Amino acid sequence: MAAKRTLNAKNLEGLGAAVLAELLIEVSAGSAVMQRRLRLALAATEGAGGAAQEVRKRLAALARATTYVDSRKRKALVVDLEAQRQAIAGPVAAVDPPLALELLLRFLELADGVLDRCSDSTGIVIGLFQRAVLDLGPLASAAAMPAEALAEQLLELVFENGYGQFDDLIPAVADALGDPGLRLLEQGCRDRGACAGHPALLQIAECLGDVDGYVAQFDAKQLAWPPTAADVAGHLLQAGRSQQALAVLDGAASAAATWHSPEWHDTRIAVLEALGRNDEAQQLRWACFTKTLSACHLREHLKRLAAFEDVEVEERAFALAEDHPMRLLALDFLVLWPAVARAGRLVLTHGPDWDGESYEILAPAAERLSAEQPLAATVLLRAMLLFALSTGRTKRYRHAAEHLRTCELLAARIDDWQGVERHESFMGRIREAFGGRWSFWSLVER
Repeated sequence: MAAKRTLNAKNLEGLGAAVLAELLIEVSAGSAVMQRRLRLALAATEGAGGAAQEVRKRLAALARATTYVDSRKRKALVVDLEAQRQAIAGPVAAVDPPLALELLLRFLELADGVLDRCSDSTGIVIGLFQRAVLDLGPLASAAAMPAEALAEQLLELVFENGYGQFDDLIPAVADALGDPGLRLLEQGCRDRGACAGHPALLQIAECLGDVDGYVAQFDAKQLAWPPTAADVAGHLLQAGRSQQALAVLDGAASAAATWHSPEWHDTRIAVLEALGRNDEAQQLRWACFTKTLSACHLREHLKRLAAFEDVEVEERAFALAEDHPMRLLALDFLVLWPAVARAGRLVLTHGPDWDGESYEILAPAAERLSAEQPLAATVLLRAMLLFALSTGRTKRYRHAAEHLRTCELLAARIDDWQGVERHESFMGRIREAFGGRWSFWSLVER
């Protein structure tokens, strides 16, 4: 019997159309969003023209709106916008692609205005417009709009991208534009004042497969910056121009030696391998590991070593990590590799000197160590707990209380404290030092 009362489509169908209609009228009373959705559904029964007319009216109203939409009203706005997008991409597009394209372009033109007057800390509103951009490519192809007209329409959106909602616009419509349309769009961007290196010009060159055009967007000064050099070299490498890619990377070598640039190093490794300079690529992988303790560089290095040689090099890598001056980096590497015993030894070597503020590293490390290294896990948990209490970070108290509870559970599994303060003594010390942190202790008692 209870199953028949479950709210699902099959059970509701059993109520019949008349009962459902009455219920919809009742639940939509006082809800403008629900009423608009119902009117849109009714209009869709009249065909594409009816749905389009309803969508056009709503888009015009949204364009005129000036009211600020805070986080409480945001959901209603999203539901409203999504209903319009689905109506355009669904029933209207199925019957009349050119009309749907016109409406979708008008929908996208709302983006800057809507985002200007909306709280979008979650990114849900901008995400909706980004999904609409993905609808644009297939719809533009189906509508068969002339390339010149389509390029002109898209040009407006390219320069109305105040929140980055149209960052993927050009790749999304590249097939619909074709090479002639992309060239027209490129010229339009230049006429609008887009300078070399403008994201739109870079994307157009990429869509055209114009590697020389892409490279020409950057001057010597820009190419001396490692991330830029890596980007350009990556395009040259993909085009089979490995020697030229290496020359571009060489131009940024001095800056890469000073500034950490994983993109530059990874691209250089790929280029060296493409040129058959595998020993140099291996040397660079090891150099990257020794500096940053990058697990991916070490794994790739080990994969290319002869049998049994990898074991010796792995041990050397662990020893290097344990002596690394950046202990947090070393702990993160050893835990994630995983080399749990060595990670535990590293923790105990440094005792209470761990930075409790670095909870993004210490918390997962403590969790991974707790099964096999309960004493090391306790040391890290205490570091985070003491940081929260000593600095009065009330937002961390809930986590700190959980850390203390975990320490209590781990204490029962520790036989040899190896000079680390026992749990009972630690409890007494923090009660004496931080007994006035009532909000924390209430969480502990709870």
